[in-house]
Amino acid sequence: MKIFGLEKLSMVDYPGHLCCTIFTGGCNFRCPFCQNSDLVNMTHLKEISLDEFFDFLKKRKGVLDSVCISGGEPSIYPDLPAFIQTLKQQGLLVKLDTNGTNFEMLKSLIDEKLVDYVAMDIKNSQTGYALTAGVANLQMDSILKSVELLKSNVVAYEFRTTLIKSHHTEKNISDMADWLCGAEKLFLQHFVDGGTCLQPGLEEVPKAEAQKFKEILAKSIKHVELRGY
Repeated sequence: MKIFGLEKLSMVDYPGHLCCTIFTGGCNFRCPFCQNSDLVNMTHLKEISLDEFFDFLKKRKGVLDSVCISGGEPSIYPDLPAFIQTLKQQGLLVKLDTNGTNFEMLKSLIDEKLVDYVAMDIKNSQTGYALTAGVANLQMDSILKSVELLKSNVVAYEFRTTLIKSHHTEKNISDMADWLCGAEKLFLQHFVDGGTCLQPGLEEVPKAEAQKFKEILAKSIKHVELRGY
């Protein structure tokens, strides 16, 4: 597993917990709004060795109670379960950020009680997914299964969608509401172009429009919140 970033202390990445957040390199998506182009492409970044990371954890023992594993896409690494097992042996809670494309790994991590919280990105409605994920001819099977698995409440979870002006319409959002009906929680995230996106020139969805999207989704999803607005 390749780690290219470490946020040493976060009070927001894992709800209700003090965590550190690691960022793995590489991703099987190319979302145009992704702010982490260097991370996705694994360029211009210094790798943090596993030994270095675990040395850091030793120094933070008693301060941190959890680790958030983000990316990139962590599930592209076959050794992710072994890495998490080491964290669990140290008594740490684990939150996983994922795009849900590796259903088998996600299910195994949940079945083995290696993850305590999962945040899965929902890029768009099913018809708009390939465009927003930046992958032509995207196969949705694993994503659909991951959504249904999480909706069954086998682990604490949230869905989250970053809103992009040219990608999300009322029709897309209405279709998402039908698809995610019965889900526990969805965050609609505010897009801000920090100048490092894979595709330049994308625009945010204004707050008033995001609020309208929230109202549509709230008819089908138990808790819908705006994040970053």
